[in-house]
Amino acid sequence: MRHLTSYRSIFDLAGKERRLDEIEHIIGGEKLWDDPEKAKNILRERAALTGWLEGWKNLYKEAEDCEVLQELAEEEADESTMAEVRRQMTDLGRRIQKFSLETMLNGPDDDRNAIVSINAGAGGTEAQDWAQMLFRMYSRWCEEKGYKMELMDLQEGDEAGIKGVTFTAKGNYVYGYLKVESGVHRLVRISPFNASGKRHTSFASVFVYPEIDDEIIIDIDEKDLRIDTYRASGAGGQHVNKTSSAVRITHAPTGIVVQCQQEKSQIRNRELAMKVLRARLYQHEKQKQDQKLQDMHDGKEEIAWGSQIRSYVLHPYQMAKDHRINMDIGNVDAVLDGHIDPFIEKVLLSERNGLVINQ
Repeated sequence: MRHLTSYRSIFDLAGKERRLDEIEHIIGGEKLWDDPEKAKNILRERAALTGWLEGWKNLYKEAEDCEVLQELAEEEADESTMAEVRRQMTDLGRRIQKFSLETMLNGPDDDRNAIVSINAGAGGTEAQDWAQMLFRMYSRWCEEKGYKMELMDLQEGDEAGIKGVTFTAKGNYVYGYLKVESGVHRLVRISPFNASGKRHTSFASVFVYPEIDDEIIIDIDEKDLRIDTYRASGAGGQHVNKTSSAVRITHAPTGIVVQCQQEKSQIRNRELAMKVLRARLYQHEKQKQDQKLQDMHDGKEEIAWGSQIRSYVLHPYQMAKDHRINMDIGNVDAVLDGHIDPFIEKVLLSERNGLVINQ
């Protein structure tokens, strides 16, 4: 309880309550909808603040209840009740930590869904298999978190694995968490595709973008788009393979290319591809405003084959290491099975403290 009380200043509880009062005053005025876009942002901020304050009050009340129960158990020397209190406090501690992390996710897009693109690096089958392993890792992470996934594009590998995949992860603060996964991921192992049994290093890139709501206007001139249709490849049945349902959209001014082939309907594939394009263009504009992000964007070629953010070593020892925070985990199988929260949380905490150097 005393520990939770200390969070009041860290979370700026008083400041959030004052801001909510200001918003309620604005909403009560007559001129709110004179600017519809501003009104939507105000209402969205109110919803976020209200949800946060309710979450805080619930945690605080639970801490109070646990403290009262602990005092009663100590007075009566009730060991069974003390054990229950300890269990409740352990669970409460985990939820307080999660609440604390989400409090840090206060960027303009952190509460949005995430669009994730995974692409195999050079190296043929080895790299394509590694890209598929990463796809499985993030799929398991989403499943564990209760996030929903929507597959937007998947390009099968020549012999095994995948050349690339794009999917949307949907849920609270997905982008805020997954944004730290953007970068190059490196795998070291004994090749399962090489009879000589030599150690092999593979690379794959992960890029994460916020999914943009339809209410946010991204000005796209139809004259700037080149839209190609083609026959979808891979699994999907007779219809998918025999009709030109797949869609590829090229945005000429930026050179951004997106594609979707998962749906049987060409119209639906175009809708999904446009959604990805809006997200990519939104991120592109944000990067132009932030020179650090722009430098990283411009240097993707160099980053891809020289500055990995994380390594996963399966041979000659087992370890997953995040190079940004110098943190390693020995149980690499668990990491590849989706248990990446320790890395995500440590990077977020380090970024807040200014300790992470963006690569």
